[in-house]
Order: sequence, then structure tokens, then C-alpha cells
Amino acid sequence: MSKPERTLPWRLARAHLRRRRTQNTLTILGIAVGVMALIAALSLTNGFTRALVEATLRASPHLSVTALTPSPPDTELEAALRADRRVRAFTPFLADKGLLTRPASAGRAAGVDFTTLFGVTPAARQVLELPPEQQAALASLKDGEVLLGAALARSVGAFTGDRVRLLNSTQRRTTLLVRGVFSTGNYLIDSAYAFTSLRTLQTLQGTRAVTGYQLRLHDPAQAPAVGDDLTRARAYSPLPWQSLYGTLLDQLALQKRVIAFVVLLIVVVAAFGIANVLTLAVFEKTQEIAILRAIGATRSLITRIFLLEGLALGLGGLLLGNLLGLGISAYFTVRPFSLPGDLYFITTLPVEVRLTDVLGVNAIGLVTTLLAALIPARRAAAVEPARILR
Repeated sequence: MSKPERTLPWRLARAHLRRRRTQNTLTILGIAVGVMALIAALSLTNGFTRALVEATLRASPHLSVTALTPSPPDTELEAALRADRRVRAFTPFLADKGLLTRPASAGRAAGVDFTTLFGVTPAARQVLELPPEQQAALASLKDGEVLLGAALARSVGAFTGDRVRLLNSTQRRTTLLVRGVFSTGNYLIDSAYAFTSLRTLQTLQGTRAVTGYQLRLHDPAQAPAVGDDLTRARAYSPLPWQSLYGTLLDQLALQKRVIAFVVLLIVVVAAFGIANVLTLAVFEKTQEIAILRAIGATRSLITRIFLLEGLALGLGGLLLGNLLGLGISAYFTVRPFSLPGDLYFITTLPVEVRLTDVLGVNAIGLVTTLLAALIPARRAAAVEPARILR
């Protein structure tokens, strides 16, 4: 095939595109809006998922190893934890649930709320990723002191320096001094968790036992494997964070798929707008197509002309949509959405653009564009010159 024959389809396609500037511009904008919406929606969903997981893991261990029956600290297990290179830090803990109350005082009504209370050692500062000042408070908790989640503190109306009363699950009472508050950004944790020293909770329960050990790993994704290795020959039960928050992760994955499918329909509808534009072009150029066929143009050449037109419109829409989608994502990276924590569990909505998502969006958009262009292209190739020119 000579060079003029190779370039002829593109030259004819370009000539056709120049004659329908308004229609072509609207088609490109339709595809661009769909691609922009899809990239932005996926990026915001990714950011929401990442932010929620990160906020959750700030005040939650990657792995909890719980004794089947509460027992004193296990020196043999602690030695195994120190020797395991996958373990960054660990702390023994004792868990309990209770009712926190703050008596009424001048100008303030009484406050009350339920809490999940963890008794921990100073090593907990390495297991939990709190801000530096909150980590320091956690590591230096004295007997009779408590560190409250920020939302829990607001609910009870107790802040640094106040005293709160605790009624635990065994109906035992004590008074605790609020050492400070911590904030993870996850409302579910900030509204329910509180930390005290291990000795304080052991004294309240009248025991020297611990519930188990909380671990922070170098790679959170390894939590299930580490848990299985540590408990295979020991009387402990592993609880990786993936199991603890499995339902949440499944809901987030389903949410992303639903959003992607709904927004993808916009891209599909916009892409098939190309079919409308090219179908009109086929009707307008029927005589021109017939003349080309009569002077020797093959069906494949005619098909390539209209496929190239559709490809040009699709690539234009994809390019503009990518620029707009990435631009919106960049804007929300600098100025993220503010969210009410009591509704969405996190206070801001960051953005995370993933290359796989962008490539997937472009691949689907390109395939849809070509399929939409194929219908009028085949119609054009089926034109019979003898019937049209007669």
C-alpha cells in the first residue's frame, strides 16, 4: 500500500471533522464530562477509603492476639514478638466496657456515655499512631488517669483536668482524672474509645491478668499471616484489623463499584453520541461515499475513514476529560471537602488518584468510542455506488 493510500482515510476524516465543528465540540465535551466525573468520583472514593482506614488504624492495632482465657503476661509470647521482624511494637492490654459519667457542676449539666476502655502500658505509644502530644500523654498515664476520645469527651462534657466516674462491666466503680483527649479523625473511635493504665484497670477488675497483646506491624497487610503464625501453637486467638473492620471494607468496595458503574453510564451515553454524529455524516456524505467506491475505494477504506473520525472525537474527549478530572482531583487535594464526622466517620475527604483507575477509565472510554463509531462505519461501507449514482 502506497503512502497516499495510507494517509487518504485520515485526510478525508479530517476534512469531514472540520465541517461539523459545533457538533464535534459538543460530542467531545459530552465524553469529557463523563470521563471527568468518573475520574473524580473514583479518586474521591479512593481517598475516602484510605482516609477512613488510616484514621481507624491510628487508634487501633494492626493485630490483636487475645488469650482464650485471661492470664498473666506471657513471657514466651513476648519473646516471640520481639524476635519477629514483621512486628514493629506490641503492648499487653486489658479491655473492658463501662459507663462514664461527669457530675453536674456550676454552669454545666451532668454528662454520661458508654465507652470501651483499654488498659495499656507505656509501649502503647508505639502501637497507636496518635499525634506527638497525645502519644506522650498516652505513654505517661499514671494510675487513676484516663485519655478520652475527642467526641467521647464532648459527649460526657469532660476535658483535661476534670474527674469522671466509671462503672465497669462487673459493676465496680472508680473515679478517674482526665489526662487529655485524643483524636484520630474516625468518629466511631473518637466517640467510643478511652485509654487508662494497665494497672488501673487491673485494680478495678481485681485481677493481674491481661486480655492479650496489641501489635503494630511494619506492613498492615500482613496482619492475618502474622496472627496465624503466632497463634498456631498457642492458646490465643488472632484478630487482624481486616477481620475487625471486614464489613466496613466490603461496604467501601461495593460503594466504589456502584459509583463507578453509575458514572460509567455517563461515559457510555456520551460515547454513543459519536454514533449519532457519524450516522448523520453518513447520510450527508452518501453520494461522496458512492463516488469513492465507484473510483475504487474499498469497503475497508471507507470503514477506516469513519473509525478514524470516531477515534479522533473519542481521543479528544478522553484527553480533555483526563485534564479536567485530574485538575478537579488536584483542587480537592489542596482544599479537601469538610465532612460532619458524626455522619461520615471522618472529618475531611481527601483524594487519591490511582493510575490503574485512570488507565481503566481511558481503556473503557476508548473501546466504547470505537464500538460506537463502528456502527455508522459499517453502514457507510455498505453503500452501493450503482444504486446511489443511478
